[in-house]
Amino acid sequence: MAEHTEAAGLAARQLARTLVADLVGPGRTAILDDVLAPAAARAALGPQDLGLARAIATTTFRQFGVIRHALAERLDRGLPEDQPGLLAVLATGAAQILFMNVQDHAAVDLAVRLAKGDPSQRHLSGLVNAVLRRVAREKAAIREAGDADPLGLNTPGWLARRWSATYGPETARAIAAAHAAGAALDLTTRGDPADLADALGGRPLPTGLSLRLDDGRVPVPQLPGYDDGTWWVQDAAAALPAALLGARPGERVADLCAAPGGKTAQLAAAGAAVLAVDRSVSRLARVGENLARLGLGAETRALDALTLPEDEPFDAVLLDPPCSATGTIRRHPDVAWTKREADLPRLAALQERLLDKAARLVRPGGRLVYCTCSLEPEEGERQAEAFLARHSDFRRRPVAPGEVGGEPGFVTAQGDLRTLPSHWRAPEGGRGGLDGFFAVRLVRDEN
Repeated sequence: MAEHTEAAGLAARQLARTLVADLVGPGRTAILDDVLAPAAARAALGPQDLGLARAIATTTFRQFGVIRHALAERLDRGLPEDQPGLLAVLATGAAQILFMNVQDHAAVDLAVRLAKGDPSQRHLSGLVNAVLRRVAREKAAIREAGDADPLGLNTPGWLARRWSATYGPETARAIAAAHAAGAALDLTTRGDPADLADALGGRPLPTGLSLRLDDGRVPVPQLPGYDDGTWWVQDAAAALPAALLGARPGERVADLCAAPGGKTAQLAAAGAAVLAVDRSVSRLARVGENLARLGLGAETRALDALTLPEDEPFDAVLLDPPCSATGTIRRHPDVAWTKREADLPRLAALQERLLDKAARLVRPGGRLVYCTCSLEPEEGERQAEAFLARHSDFRRRPVAPGEVGGEPGFVTAQGDLRTLPSHWRAPEGGRGGLDGFFAVRLVRDEN
């Protein structure tokens, strides 16, 4: 029976190995969510194996710094950076041994099977076996080292340096610890979150917009209220920018770069006439599917927001442009290892162009909220200041702590929103934190 179970788990390990290898290989630009769906379709796995594969890959990236360090210390020639397939076999095997509820012998055996099943790695199966057995023997010391220094050991150097410089060493360490702890499942509700707390087994969050489920083991479609469209999945921080826009019934509102659609749903639920724009046809199709489940309506257009006609200005515009997404690492840990500091100038230039475009879409007296799920100032605070320097017809409308659940730490000295993964300490038996977000609220002069 044990042998059958191990063999049955091999397909999930193969997919996890493929996902990790794709993302740590040379020329990587994608993130896990981008490569998971096509890889899963090719693998033709059932829901249980697919869930296991994703869990292994996610755990591998969440602890990738610790794992890399542990493997490097136990390999005579260091990490096989030029062999992403081999590195992925070792890393996913180590992730299961160190951080998942998988028996050591099963994790080692299945990793060896993966190596033997790959002609390019078959001769290295003995190495895989020896290294992972040593990891298993010494796992207590490995985990202790990671817990002691999540910033230095489990965060890419360029991010550790930037966060220490921007937020201070103590906050940078707290951010890294929040990333290692992972994220709960947050839901944005239609109506008061407290009304659904008992049915969903969650707790309302201080913002008044979200419900947090600390136990995320129940598949989302099986949760009460899913079919009724009474809530949608959205991090508590991601729910704030749309709320700050203050959309009113009947207003024409544009949601630019709208996918995955949580903010579109918020705007539509407020009664606004929403135009959701995204250049990705497939991602926009999912926005439409989610709106249909929620019983909400919005016009969707699959096009580059920079090409949107400017002949009919909007009462309000929400812009959440492509960014480094470093604020989402607690939820998407692969971002830390797939993004590069060299990406920032290109992303910042695109954000600037989109901000100027969004400004042209706002009617006189209208509102604009710009937001990013990034911890990097170039994509947040500096963009806001540069925009105001370029556009004398716009003014900042400061955010008040009362608008964000009475959390003064969420509001910068300039009056903008800035949440950090280290905000909201974990309660007893629950999860703390929220995504790192920046948002600035702007109003265009009447004349």
